Amino acid sequence: MQIQLSDHFDFKKLFRFTLPSVVMMVFTSIYGVVDGFFVSNFVGKTPFAAVNFIMPFLMILGAVGFMFGTGGSALIAKTLGEGDEGKARQMFSLFIYAGAGAGVAIGALGFVLVRPVAAWLGAEGSMLEDCVLYGRITLLALPALMLQYEFQSFFITAAKPGLGLAVTVAAGCTNMVLDSLFTAIFPWGLAGAAAATAVSQLVGGIVPLFYFGRKNKSLLRLCGTGFDGKVLLKACANGSSELMSNISMSIVSMLYNAQLIRYAGEDGIAAYGVLMYVSFVFSAIFIGYSTGVAPVVGFHYGAGSHTELRSLYRKSLAITLTASAVMLALAEALARPFSAVFVSYDPGLFQMTVHAFAVYSFSFLFSGLAIFGSAFFTALNDGLTSALISFLRTLVFQVGAVLALPLIWGIDGVWLSIVAAEVMAALTTGAFLLGKRKKFHY
Repeated sequence: MQIQLSDHFDFKKLFRFTLPSVVMMVFTSIYGVVDGFFVSNFVGKTPFAAVNFIMPFLMILGAVGFMFGTGGSALIAKTLGEGDEGKARQMFSLFIYAGAGAGVAIGALGFVLVRPVAAWLGAEGSMLEDCVLYGRITLLALPALMLQYEFQSFFITAAKPGLGLAVTVAAGCTNMVLDSLFTAIFPWGLAGAAAATAVSQLVGGIVPLFYFGRKNKSLLRLCGTGFDGKVLLKACANGSSELMSNISMSIVSMLYNAQLIRYAGEDGIAAYGVLMYVSFVFSAIFIGYSTGVAPVVGFHYGAGSHTELRSLYRKSLAITLTASAVMLALAEALARPFSAVFVSYDPGLFQMTVHAFAVYSFSFLFSGLAIFGSAFFTALNDGLTSALISFLRTLVFQVGAVLALPLIWGIDGVWLSIVAAEVMAALTTGAFLLGKRKKFHY
């Protein structure tokens, strides 16, 4: 039986409904991981460092898709909860059209800026050329990537998380197969890895258009709609936390790269790249759950179902905190195997990466609470609180930590920075969750 947003959610139903979203986000995060594996093992250490070096810039450009997806999803879910399906479909169509148009414009801008940005960040020589090559090929698919980010949220809001998972798995498998073909079999090197990623993003962003573009059994479909600046602004305000989170993380990654060049050189960037790949996957579990539960929260908030809202809040906290402890244990236990997958060919780099893992893993114990808290307030249409949590977590706390701690502990200070930032973010999120209970009745 299909689960509806209006249902009562016990733990079993909550897991069933959010699992496709979790797997969807994990598969999306695996794109970069697969690229990193094949580039590191079949192309070389310098191209591997280049991919990690330019990736934050590419993530900034694609972040608008997250904003339209999460912010628009919260608005659509609330509208569905109020019983206006026609208006919800018009909003959905507007967000898709706006996202596609923004993707074309931003992609063109990024194509021009990728070289000067990479040079400004410190890339030079062959590493600079690798940054430009990888960046420009993947930017050709940026409009599709932004649509893919939107559809990840909209499939859930349309009560079709399983279909969204199928599309994401198809895109992920496309990336894996083409990466192995274009780098390990055909001698296309870094260009092949970039092309594999671009094609997989086309699958993830274009295929859903065929589903939503015709009559279907979901709550949403594309239709004619006029421009509504007020709705777009509201969605942008709701999703500003996700936009801020992605932009801030990318800016902080650039700062981390700058510090790592100073304290550890190219090896430091490569080691940080491995940490980021694992972090992407682990964080994707938190993000996937939070994205999956958000439309349910938004629906019951719009419907005024305070009892169900309290139940969702308490169950989500229990799931998030339990998952945080499990992830810490897994990260500590699997530090050596994870490192060996990417950098076993270089003993010095391997030892640096394993040591970094031992320190960095403690961040997973605290990161889930802030990720859930930000998504929870977005679902409640409290974009300001959500954005503030994301802004403090991904920018203020991390920038302060990564600038200060290396002065005391050197390279270990870089690895400790994320742990310190996540602790402060968890405390801040807890304060907001406690302080706003009466206002939102959860």
